[in-house]
Amino acid sequence: MTATTRPETALPAAEPAEHAPTEPAARSALYAGFGPLLRRLHFYAGVLVAPFLLVVALTGLAYAFTPQFDQIAYHDQLHVQAVGGDRVALSQQVAAARQLVPGGDLVAVHPAADPDATTKVEFALAELGDKQRTVYVDPYTGQVRGVLTTWFGATPVTTWLDNMHANLNLGEPGSLYSELAASWLWVLVLGGVVLWWRHQRGRRGARRLLLAERAAKGVRRTRSLHAATGLWLAAFLLVLSATGLTWSQYAGANFSSLRSTLNSDSIPLRTALDGTASPDTGAHHGGGTGGTGDADLDAIAAATARAGLAGPTTITPGAAGQAWTVEQTDNTWPLRKDKIAVHPATGQVVDTVRWADQPLLAKLTTIGIQLHMGVLFGLVNQIALALIAAGLSTVIVWGYRMWWRRRPTRDPRRLRLGAPPARGAWRRLPVPALVLAMAAAAAVGWAIPLLGWPLLGFLVVDAVAGRYRRSRGADR
Repeated sequence: MTATTRPETALPAAEPAEHAPTEPAARSALYAGFGPLLRRLHFYAGVLVAPFLLVVALTGLAYAFTPQFDQIAYHDQLHVQAVGGDRVALSQQVAAARQLVPGGDLVAVHPAADPDATTKVEFALAELGDKQRTVYVDPYTGQVRGVLTTWFGATPVTTWLDNMHANLNLGEPGSLYSELAASWLWVLVLGGVVLWWRHQRGRRGARRLLLAERAAKGVRRTRSLHAATGLWLAAFLLVLSATGLTWSQYAGANFSSLRSTLNSDSIPLRTALDGTASPDTGAHHGGGTGGTGDADLDAIAAATARAGLAGPTTITPGAAGQAWTVEQTDNTWPLRKDKIAVHPATGQVVDTVRWADQPLLAKLTTIGIQLHMGVLFGLVNQIALALIAAGLSTVIVWGYRMWWRRRPTRDPRRLRLGAPPARGAWRRLPVPALVLAMAAAAAVGWAIPLLGWPLLGFLVVDAVAGRYRRSRGADR
């Protein structure tokens, strides 16, 4: 590397004099402590967490297009050959499906919602664990179109991509990676926005903040591209992080507790047939009746129509003495999520819960999940997720490029990789600000454990390393 390009191989330790802050002394003192600490945290979070974010982005991109993959891989099972004519009774369709799974327990029926769609009938088998055997039936002829092993109605391709995105197909232990990435995404995004805002002080404007610097070269140009693109993506990344954390293992449990505290849980159906209040126990994939027994599926289908539950629906058997449930499963905007409890023998509706009556927080949670999965707005939602995933991947690559280009290759006595920002700036913080920051970090760490515990570990290790270097006289 030539001498003329050497100044671009490292970020300046301080801002140029012409851009010195003009804020009041108190505000400058706060930034003198928080700014370097934020840069150091952003640096280490980017180096260590970005690989997980890259995997999340790429697997999420693939999962967003699972509807198209399903249409290619399972077209014969999902669609009928000839459309039109009268449909056979739902009870006959279920009977035809049962012939192929004689020992299975019926756990769900998804009547054909579109003219060219098949009816899906799911059975639980002991040897399948938490998966099911799904039989696809032509609603016009009652003939079986195919059989697949599914998970909560998802095809094998969708199941594999879903688990790859959520836990790298490693089960519950693997789910920690995605929750870790979603938790630390807040630090990376908000920290990056603050750092870029501070970097542009004295010359802030929409163009300088949102567009890369054309005249910059080397590391400065890469940093400009990294920051400007990240700023464009910031709001979308925070939404995806928040919606992903709502059903994560640890942060999701805390969020569920908060919803319960605020009385914002989804309103349950009363399924007891003796008139007492009984919450919906979720028989789907967990209980159900071994067969239809005394249930009249045709009466249940008629009750569904009378209740106005149009579009995609799921019929779930109830346990002995419990009503069967029928729920709308239309996840595209506007969502249709009404549900009813039906007496399995008479077809009488014993309880109704309308989507419009659900608490606001419960509805926002459901909407956020469908948005995160790419189904809320159909193809538009999928394209938006693809652009966000591509943008995040590019920002990560630019971040690593900056790290690599900042390595001090001319001095063999120094690190071969990019050096992190200096430690110890927090000592310059006013005591009240430091106490407030610690309290805020503790609260956030409790709510999002996979942010809090690694952050605590980072601070402890960083402090120990700093003390060790000072004891060796190597601290600069």
